[in-house]
Parts: sequence; structure tokens; C-alpha cells
Amino acid sequence: MNPNFIYNKIDKWTVIEFRTPNLMDAPALETIQADLLRLVEVENRCHIVLDFEKVQYVSSQAIGIIIQMNKRLAALPHSKLVLCSVPAKIMELLKILKLDKLLKIVPTQKEAVALTAN
Repeated sequence: MNPNFIYNKIDKWTVIEFRTPNLMDAPALETIQADLLRLVEVENRCHIVLDFEKVQYVSSQAIGIIIQMNKRLAALPHSKLVLCSVPAKIMELLKILKLDKLLKIVPTQKEAVALTAN
């Protein structure tokens, strides 16, 4: 599929692990966005965990994709988006943008998949 991430099904959750430290390349982000939306809209995956453990840098385009995923999932019944393993620098950016208030963010993937998928 996409070389920038892998995904696994854990219980009701689809866990997307980014494999690249740099989410800043516009063409790569366009394919990431298309693949993520395909998971939601075509494969009906409505419990998504985005794991940022290996990510060091994100662009405004990457932030926009996260916001779009959150809006898309919020429009679906019984759906949820959770971010996990967010590095300190990226977490600081999310706090500056006040996205920590909008998005569900937990420290680890284990905690993310332990959340009730309702």
C-alpha cells in the first residue's frame, strides 16, 4: 500500500503507524491523505488510531489532513479518531494550535486501543 505508513487491525481499531520521520513532502502527503480517506470511506474503518512514534516533523498540510480525518470521522456515527505516541515537539505544535482540545491524544498505542470504540 502506502510506503509512508502501515496499518493493522486491533479489535475494532485500525492502527496506522507512520513509518517516515518526515510528514512534510506534499506529493507523499497527498497519497497518505487519499489512502487514509479510502480506509474510512471505502473500507468503512471508523475507529482510527494514528501512531506518530516515528514522526519528527509535520507540515501544515499534514496537520490539515489530521483535521480533515477528524471532521470526516466525527460526521460518522460510532466513530473515533485517536492520536498516540506524539513526540514532544509535535505535541507542542498541537497545543499552540489548540488542537489538543479538539483531538483525542493519548501517550501510547496500547492506551489508544484500550479506549472504548463506540
